[in-house]
Amino acid sequence: MHDIRAVRADPAAFDAALARRGLAPCSAAILARDEARRAAQSALQDKQTRRNAIAKEIGMAKRQGGDTSALEAEAVALRDEMAALDAAATEAEREQTVLLEALPNLLDAEVPDGADETSNVILHQHGEIPNLAFAPKQHFELGEALGLMDFGTATKLAGARFTVLKGALARLERALGQWMITLHTEQHAYSETSVPLLVNDATMYGTGQLPKFGEDLFRTTDDRWLIPTAEVPLTNFAREEILGEADLPIRLTALTPCFRSEAGSAGRDTRGMLRQHQFWKVEMVSITTQEQSAEEHERMTRCAERVLTELGLTWRRVFLCAGDTGFGAARTYDLEVWLPGQQAWREISSCSNCRDFQARRMNGRYKPKEGKGNLFLHTLNGSGVAVGRALIAVMETYQQEDGSILVPEVLRPWMGGIEKIAR
Repeated sequence: MHDIRAVRADPAAFDAALARRGLAPCSAAILARDEARRAAQSALQDKQTRRNAIAKEIGMAKRQGGDTSALEAEAVALRDEMAALDAAATEAEREQTVLLEALPNLLDAEVPDGADETSNVILHQHGEIPNLAFAPKQHFELGEALGLMDFGTATKLAGARFTVLKGALARLERALGQWMITLHTEQHAYSETSVPLLVNDATMYGTGQLPKFGEDLFRTTDDRWLIPTAEVPLTNFAREEILGEADLPIRLTALTPCFRSEAGSAGRDTRGMLRQHQFWKVEMVSITTQEQSAEEHERMTRCAERVLTELGLTWRRVFLCAGDTGFGAARTYDLEVWLPGQQAWREISSCSNCRDFQARRMNGRYKPKEGKGNLFLHTLNGSGVAVGRALIAVMETYQQEDGSILVPEVLRPWMGGIEKIAR
């Protein structure tokens, strides 16, 4: 959500900032509602002042035995006029909110210009692209050949974009999630959290999923929502709270299933596990002061990078351009991993600094050590990382010519010492 005072102060700058995302100017429409609301509220105050004065005049006239019928008629008329003004102010505020809540966050000045992912900037790469001595297979070819990845049964049970994992691959998926969350809690100072997988409208609204992205979500018959990421409940810990600066930053992590309808991805990644309706993910969330968030963004991204490094994967950090940065983010780093079977880079983690955009929607604030008043928190989120995509990367990176898959050394203790997955 945006601060209406910032729009009033410099509407041209506000429009220019949104133009970087390819949006048309909208400050005039927002300010028209704002002016209508303020005018109605001002008129309402004037009429309330007059109504208070009338009440005193009626009392005085009655004590003196005078006629109060004209004053009483004016009071009745004022009551009706005040009701109409109150309704007008409420409606103007509602329209203003509808306009503001549909707008994405303003981008950091350093975010590269560009309309889509082709303008993203590669910042650095870790590791060399593997040069396998045989033609590498994709993860679904490996999994099906091993008899441990079953898309047919998943389709029978639930439909498209689901997967059944069996035996050692199911255990490898579990090992990845357990190892990641242990790494973040024991070595990266995140607090492990178990959160609801079903949340209410206010929780989805607070992180920006509603109202704009309702079609990308799954809703239950009792009007709750399945979480698309643990970012949603974790970030909302700060909703309607006033935290002390001394308690910040707060770092939270959770390993949860995630649920997405993939409404806008028809025809994309239909083979395999890359784009699923249900998947596991380790999420990192940080709640900080305004001064802490820039460094916290770098720190969070390094935590995700360490996961990929310790798994022995080839990865790179990418600075997303204006047209590819998500709705709630001011700036985002994507981590992309090399998939030998696809011969392509694919996103495996996204780490974003949302600054005060989500906190304004949630009314999450903190009390600074110095100065008066409360300030809006800054919130950050990052994948630490997507378990299913990490499984894909491990399978394709560690595949052998005979179709078996070596288990990365860091995961072997979580696999009961298993070193290789073979048929």
